[in-house]
Amino acid sequence: MEKFLTKLENKTVSYLTHRKQLKIYEKNNKPSRTFLGELKGWVDALVFAIIVILIINQFLFQLYIIPSPSMEKTLLVKDRVFVNKNIFGLEPYPGGTKLGTKNRRVHRDNIITFYNPEYVSKGPVFDILAQVLFMGTLSLVKIDRNKDGSIAERLLVKRAGAMNGDTVKFVNGNVLIRSAGTSSFVPESTFRVNNNLSSGPNRLIENTYYEGMNAWAALYAYQEKGIKTDAQIPQYLKSEYTSLTEKNYPKDGYGFKTIENNIQHKINPTDFNSRSNNAIYQNGITVPDGYVLPLGDNRDNSNDGRYFGPVPQGSVTGQVLFRFWPLNRIGYLGNK
Repeated sequence: MEKFLTKLENKTVSYLTHRKQLKIYEKNNKPSRTFLGELKGWVDALVFAIIVILIINQFLFQLYIIPSPSMEKTLLVKDRVFVNKNIFGLEPYPGGTKLGTKNRRVHRDNIITFYNPEYVSKGPVFDILAQVLFMGTLSLVKIDRNKDGSIAERLLVKRAGAMNGDTVKFVNGNVLIRSAGTSSFVPESTFRVNNNLSSGPNRLIENTYYEGMNAWAALYAYQEKGIKTDAQIPQYLKSEYTSLTEKNYPKDGYGFKTIENNIQHKINPTDFNSRSNNAIYQNGITVPDGYVLPLGDNRDNSNDGRYFGPVPQGSVTGQVLFRFWPLNRIGYLGNK
């Protein structure tokens, strides 16, 4: 036993002596620090950090800044949120076909991010570069711009307002839903209460506004058809139009187009375009299987599925789960 302990002591002394000598050697032979060496170290660390951020953003979660008031009052402009990127399947690269989507579908009322159907691509190389910069800088840098200089929104955030089989109509800004398997339309407020859904969607325009706006849309339709004489235009439209206090641009663009197309169809029922457009507005939007109709919670100011229609579930990139900024509004959004 004593022999074993002596041997162990000698080994320990030898090891510690070697480490001490190694440290003295490294201290005496430490390479001098240079600017290029320091720069290379910082660049390596930065590249590594960006790669890690890109992987996390692409496959796990992404940070997103709310760019418009379309989701008020649930989400305000400049709110920052976490988006779960793999909840509806794995996207191998930005815009790529998603994998593992069979049992991972969007559910009604989810707040989702999806590729903007109206986005105009500037080419695959630019799209990927813009997306890499956007994700690598935690959504701070956006080089993708429209011709007027405004930010081109490739991703949109809305609520899954209607699912496959649903038909949705909009009357004076109010949403009416006929769910799959039913025969009648129900006001969205009633539909939401009956199905225990979020109370997030809201209206900001007063119903009294629509009398003047509908008259405005009708007068515009007559003008577009070349009808300008008082004898051919109902006089009540002009008196209702004068009740409007704001006439720069209609507050409800979709409602304006609904009335405009309806009047144009009545003026000339044989016009195929006006007949077709009027049928779309009057019959409502039916959501096909495998699609979802995204709608903004701010129903009076949202460029959403009313304008570009339902989007395929494969174009949905994730679900908004958590708001982390501003600090006084931190909260979980997965059940909103």
